Amino acid sequence: MNKPGILTRRSFLQTGVVGSTAISTGAFSTLVVADVVKPQRDPCAGLKLGLTSYTLRKFDLDQALAMTKEAGVKYISLKDMHLPLKSTPVERQLAHHKVEAAGLTLLGGGVIYMKNDTAEIRSYFDYAKDAGMPTIICSPEPEALDTVEKMAQQYAIRIAIHNHGPGDKKYPSPLDVLRLVKDRHELMGICMDVGHTVRLGEDPVTVIENIKTRLYDFHIKDMSEAKANAKTVEVGRGVIDIVGVLKKLVENKYQYHLALEYEAKEAAPLPGVTESFGYIRGVLATI
Repeated sequence: MNKPGILTRRSFLQTGVVGSTAISTGAFSTLVVADVVKPQRDPCAGLKLGLTSYTLRKFDLDQALAMTKEAGVKYISLKDMHLPLKSTPVERQLAHHKVEAAGLTLLGGGVIYMKNDTAEIRSYFDYAKDAGMPTIICSPEPEALDTVEKMAQQYAIRIAIHNHGPGDKKYPSPLDVLRLVKDRHELMGICMDVGHTVRLGEDPVTVIENIKTRLYDFHIKDMSEAKANAKTVEVGRGVIDIVGVLKKLVENKYQYHLALEYEAKEAAPLPGVTESFGYIRGVLATI
């Protein structure tokens, strides 16, 4: 059962997308005003809309890439079930090639959990380098941050530390990450999970504004309620201010991965993924 007004609002937004698409690609594509053709508007408003492969965790890499392409986005980050951390350099390069062959761009990998172990941390940077990942989404032990920072500079790879909300003793909020990275090298940043942020009771729009200079990855989702035990729902069906979040990201000219992480219905996630992307695109069409 949907909340009152949700489908009506979604239908309105999707109608706007269909209408603008028809004008730009259909019968009106040759419309000329004063001999000038209006450039087609970016349907994602400049945002790199993509998918976390964790969403497709019950499928192998080839299937996950095909499903991501079917969902109509261009970007992906890989979780270790699709590219194991103990893989060889050749296997990592092959995975990168598969991503490119599918017409997608690999923007990162993780979440990777890092102990305070130099050799282990280096192996994760080698993993990212071999696979061509510009960003490592991670959750390091706070004691490991000096080593992580040093490696980030050596490898020229961005770090995006992920918050996990209530129950995360290290980084429940993106603001907790900010306090630990704000005085470190600029490669040290944040992956904001908007769902976990809202489960803490925090206003995501305010948080985005506060962390914007270190926001290097973003997991977008929707939640059933703003409580610790909330469940993931299709974007647009929950309590998160998705309109406000997207407006703020566009306003800030956010340039990194805006990755849908749809954690529900893991055996058949594509309908929820497609609906979520439709809602996101509908919102972006009105901004």
